[in-house]
Amino acid sequence: MSDLSGDRQSWTFLTNHARVLVVIARDPGVRLRDVAAACGVTERTVQAIVADLEAAGYLTHAREGRRNRYRLAPGKRFRHPLEGDYEITGLLDLLRAAPDGAGHVTRAGTIDTDSRPRVDS
Repeated sequence: MSDLSGDRQSWTFLTNHARVLVVIARDPGVRLRDVAAACGVTERTVQAIVADLEAAGYLTHAREGRRNRYRLAPGKRFRHPLEGDYEITGLLDLLRAAPDGAGHVTRAGTIDTDSRPRVDS
């Protein structure tokens, strides 16, 4: 079976929706243009993904001055039946922690989106 892209290394495990959630979990005050740059997609794509996530109840936003501040909905589960028994917070907690240890993961496994990323001791 041949790979149409010609590069079998081009696929990744996470979708753009997951990447957007990870970037927002790391910094709830992030600008969408910065999310787009981090994810390697256009700002318009990020706007559509954020709209999808808000419509599905995974994300809300509130205006703070000239910026939006995003909040992840607690208790939301994965959408696919294979993972439907698991909350997305487990994945986000794992991926929020930057490889250099600058990310924030709480002991209780919750996501605190109201603070800057940090590591609890």
